[in-house]
Amino acid sequence: MNDVTLSTYGTTGRWRFDWLLPALFRPRRMFVRMAEMDTAVSQTPLFILAATALIHALVAGGLKASAAASGQMQYPPGWEYYTPEQQAQFMQAMTATSGPVFTYLLPGVTAVLGVYLGWLVLGWLLHLLLTLLGGRASSRQVLNVTAWSLLPFALRDGVRIVAMWSSGQQLASLGLSGFAPAGEGVWFVFVAALLTAVDLYFFWHILLLGVGARVGDQLSKVKSWTAVLLVTLLLFLLRGVPALIAAQFNDLTVIRPFF
Repeated sequence: MNDVTLSTYGTTGRWRFDWLLPALFRPRRMFVRMAEMDTAVSQTPLFILAATALIHALVAGGLKASAAASGQMQYPPGWEYYTPEQQAQFMQAMTATSGPVFTYLLPGVTAVLGVYLGWLVLGWLLHLLLTLLGGRASSRQVLNVTAWSLLPFALRDGVRIVAMWSSGQQLASLGLSGFAPAGEGVWFVFVAALLTAVDLYFFWHILLLGVGARVGDQLSKVKSWTAVLLVTLLLFLLRGVPALIAAQFNDLTVIRPFF
């Protein structure tokens, strides 16, 4: 009776925590099974990604609040490339946005929304490009692959949470940002922001996405990887846009908000 129940759940259940390790370490077999099912199985990885992103935001917010209370300040990636005027504006903005809304609520909501919006944008763009190259996979299949390929970022959040919790301070020089070229100005900030996203987990994600796209769409290896790399490159470049905008707005005067 138990065998029947487990078998039925394994076929029709929406939560698939037993797929976590295979998705990370034996992805081809899992993606083949996923393609055969052609049902929505993205709930589990998205839930884990949202949970780790939320915890990361709350832990970072707590450390930020503690640092502000003790007179310390956590600087953004590329801080050394800010001009003196931009650094002064940033310090003013940090003072004006030190309340719990900016410390906990907004970062938490942004982190969770970022997981789901990032998944949808990446999945839809990848499905569009694969279709243009001759692929016949459904949007549901591509979104499933996209969701499971994002799991390495949950591991990255977990590692960063443990590191922040044990050290009692926010992390600096994430990814390869320490290799950013020296200089001042918004473009140096842009490059530094891009390099913060480059690490082992980023390449792990690309590898999983390439394997999943290849298995699920039955396109040639060249076409599948072309689609994956083009979409990944586009979204990678867009990662630096918020830092670029923030650096531009550092020239504005910040008025302390009501809350």
